[in-house]
Amino acid sequence: MTHEYTTPVPDVSASEVAEPGAVTIVVPTFNESANIRQLLHQITESVPSRLPCEVVFVDDSTDDTPEVIREAAKDCPFPVTVIHREEPVGGLGGAVVEGLKAAGSDWIVVMDGDCQHPPSLVPELVATGERANAGLVVASRYIKGGSRAGLAGSYRVAVSRGATWLTKSLFPRKLHGISDPMSGFFAIRRSAVTADVLKPLGYKILLELAVRSRPRTVSEVPFVFQDRFAGESKSTAQEGMRFLRHLAGLRTASPVARMIGFGLIGASGFVPNLAGLWALTALGMHYVPAEILANQFGVAWNFLLIEHLLFRDRRAHRHWWDRLGRFALLANADLVLRIPLIALLVGRFGMGALSATALALVTTFVLRFVGTEALVYLPRRRTGGVRGGRTARRAV
Repeated sequence: MTHEYTTPVPDVSASEVAEPGAVTIVVPTFNESANIRQLLHQITESVPSRLPCEVVFVDDSTDDTPEVIREAAKDCPFPVTVIHREEPVGGLGGAVVEGLKAAGSDWIVVMDGDCQHPPSLVPELVATGERANAGLVVASRYIKGGSRAGLAGSYRVAVSRGATWLTKSLFPRKLHGISDPMSGFFAIRRSAVTADVLKPLGYKILLELAVRSRPRTVSEVPFVFQDRFAGESKSTAQEGMRFLRHLAGLRTASPVARMIGFGLIGASGFVPNLAGLWALTALGMHYVPAEILANQFGVAWNFLLIEHLLFRDRRAHRHWWDRLGRFALLANADLVLRIPLIALLVGRFGMGALSATALALVTTFVLRFVGTEALVYLPRRRTGGVRGGRTARRAV
């Protein structure tokens, strides 16, 4: 549920919008009340009057940030909107998607609310996109003229470098021409993004956009990452784990990649299976019931990894216990089916035991993967969406 508040929006006809085009600045915030006045002051000083501008804050705060925004907006020469989310679905990336849907301008600039992204670069981002006829313009710290000076400490520098290397290694084609996929500062044409295809998790929304909805033409401009004006960084170990889960979800978005991931996760399930078998037999249990029980340890292990790495975005249409029950049924049916299938291949078709076992393993694996997708994680029906559709507004 969201609450939205807007300062009065002046009527601007198409003929009055001067080049390079109007811009909506989307700022996701979480407890950034100490930075709001400074940020709006910088935007007021930096964005020229010839570039019609609106600012949309999408706020997940637990402090007084929404009230501070509304007070500070009274002194702004441009409309300021506050969308406060009671449930921060998707984290900072989800907040940006809400802002994309609410944007009403030709260009959308996404930037942080801590003043580390200089608003003075907003006109250049938009002008570069117009000159290059680009759909996406990234403010990069890693091209000539750019700098990551505002990153505090060698630890954050190392994490940033490692994350950049990892993402570019996993998506060499999708991220071609983007030197700074970890940047949170960029401009995108409203017509170039389909908000409904985005499934963000955490704070790296540019990565999500580039992989799922990358415009054909991408440009970059250098920028110097500034020191945080006030408050503390929201980068935590928990956000790091969400980032890794997000990477896994993006990398396994295609059916072939999901099948490979499904197989690797299935292979990893042998570890808890064998550990459980060893523990149960050591306690004196007969190996047959011990194997049946130990197999459930592997099933549970596989279910947890598949839930969080392969089908994170397909879990909402069934309760977790329903998904677990269906998954366990398919996994155990695999064992029941495999032995009769091997007997059929050997007895009816004259295959050797080794080749029959290999073929049975492949066959049951494919059936289990297809069954898991269709019966456990059937994709939710979409009701359709408007490219760059706008969120309804309530003005006060």
